[in-house]
Amino acid sequence: MHSSLNRIQSVFGFFTTVALVVSALAAVSVLFFPADEANASVQLKNVQVVKGRPHYYSTKREEYAQLRFDLDADLSPLFNWNTKQLFVYVYATYSSSDVPDSQVRVSESIIWDTIIPATPSPYSWEILKDKVIALLPASISSDAVAAAKRNAKRHAKSKPAKSTKSKKEALAPGVLRLRGQKGKYQISDITGRLAERQNVTLHVGWNVQPWVGALMWAPGTGAVPRTGGSIVSSEPFDFPEVKDTKKAAAEKRAKEAEKVEKAEKASV
Repeated sequence: MHSSLNRIQSVFGFFTTVALVVSALAAVSVLFFPADEANASVQLKNVQVVKGRPHYYSTKREEYAQLRFDLDADLSPLFNWNTKQLFVYVYATYSSSDVPDSQVRVSESIIWDTIIPATPSPYSWEILKDKVIALLPASISSDAVAAAKRNAKRHAKSKPAKSTKSKKEALAPGVLRLRGQKGKYQISDITGRLAERQNVTLHVGWNVQPWVGALMWAPGTGAVPRTGGSIVSSEPFDFPEVKDTKKAAAEKRAKEAEKVEKAEKASV
């Protein structure tokens, strides 16, 4: 006769073996769906180079670039039963004039990114939790609902407010329509000089993060394994000259003073 400990070990070993086999099948099955219909395109909207401290921990003033862009992407084919979330990012490539010709003359810098979670399945924790709360007695369920509301309010305060348009687009995971989007991160260079750099191009990349299996990368990123799909990069452009912030501030104050003067004249 086997002891209780031996039986528990046998059951646990069988369970882990089945879980490993099912996870391996789920990870391999994704390879049969390359998602070639995924597409993305990005175009430059505005760019300016200023001189200052790009980060609060910067110890010196240097040149850095701020960009705005338009992004159109339909990455919904990348979502399947094994997709946990999708990491999407926009990065810029530009030439570096401070290295010899024999070395690589291209630098890359991420200017914007976002995480798109997959739509909850009927068996996800959020859906099952709501079903369980609905089956509880009235006194217990009311307390659970109140606690859930408090957690939702705390979670909403920690997140930035979104526009109505972004909420509508959130109904279709992976569909992005951004106009005049400001980059989250500035572009700086180790030399501290960035103005008038040439052949700057914006690109779109993504990383499919599955529940089990390997991470899948966008084509053109150089990482493997890759997903299918097509990416349209922006037209090459150059970084402009350094923007004179003092002059721009003076012009802004002059325009505001002119508006106030016109308003006073109109009121008279």
